[in-house]
Amino acid sequence: MDIGSIWTFLSTQGVEFGLKILGAVAAWIVGRWLIGLVVSLIAKALEQGKKLDHTLIRYIRSIISAALTLVLVLSILEIFGVKTTSFAALLAGAGLAIGTAWSGLLAHFAAGVFLQVLRPYKVGDFISAGGVTGTVQELGLFTTHILTPDNVTTILGNNKIFSDNIQNFSMQTVRRVDCVAKVANSVNVQEAIERLRPAIAAIANVSSSPAPDIEILQFTPEGPLLCVRPYTHTDNYWQVYFDTHKTIVQTFGAAGYPVPETPVAHRSI
Repeated sequence: MDIGSIWTFLSTQGVEFGLKILGAVAAWIVGRWLIGLVVSLIAKALEQGKKLDHTLIRYIRSIISAALTLVLVLSILEIFGVKTTSFAALLAGAGLAIGTAWSGLLAHFAAGVFLQVLRPYKVGDFISAGGVTGTVQELGLFTTHILTPDNVTTILGNNKIFSDNIQNFSMQTVRRVDCVAKVANSVNVQEAIERLRPAIAAIANVSSSPAPDIEILQFTPEGPLLCVRPYTHTDNYWQVYFDTHKTIVQTFGAAGYPVPETPVAHRSI
């Protein structure tokens, strides 16, 4: 297109085309604002019913927002004279190609639907899935957001999670905390266990039922290795984990137990 053709277009249709662009921008801004308002109102209505949890509500919000955004895009295309019927026919004709190209995306969407139906986890649960361990922040249309213990948000495709093993640490009332304590060979093992039982049970947020497990786990050259396993709610796991180790050190220190020494290996000359 030469300069003359451009000038002719601008002089004859430039104003109309410019107005269409402004109208499309205005329609997009207003439309997105209205979509956000509608989605928020629907979410509030669902939350007031108190029959749906936050995971499902967020999923419904994502679906409604995506559907309304599609309607908005089609409406904006109408401003430029693109008939939505033609657009729909074009999508239908290209359906096979789109389905092939987006097979992975569609698989994530389908997995998201099944995750909502089967409910192996919900927002706020501490899980291990797809090779990632952390707290579920969001279960979306295509992805799940997980916040790991080191405060990193990891986004996983729903199909990767659905096709793998899922461990939900929040599903049960309590969770076992696994710790160990080693005592020297000169220490009375049964006495050490009896000293630890009340001390571990007194730690904040340790469950009384089931009671903490304190038993001999194995024998080492330095002395017996004890397993110290209190139970607590998942929310208190790390607090109990670290407090258990502190309590072991304090209890053994107060009893005057010697530190187990590693045997020195003798080298042959």
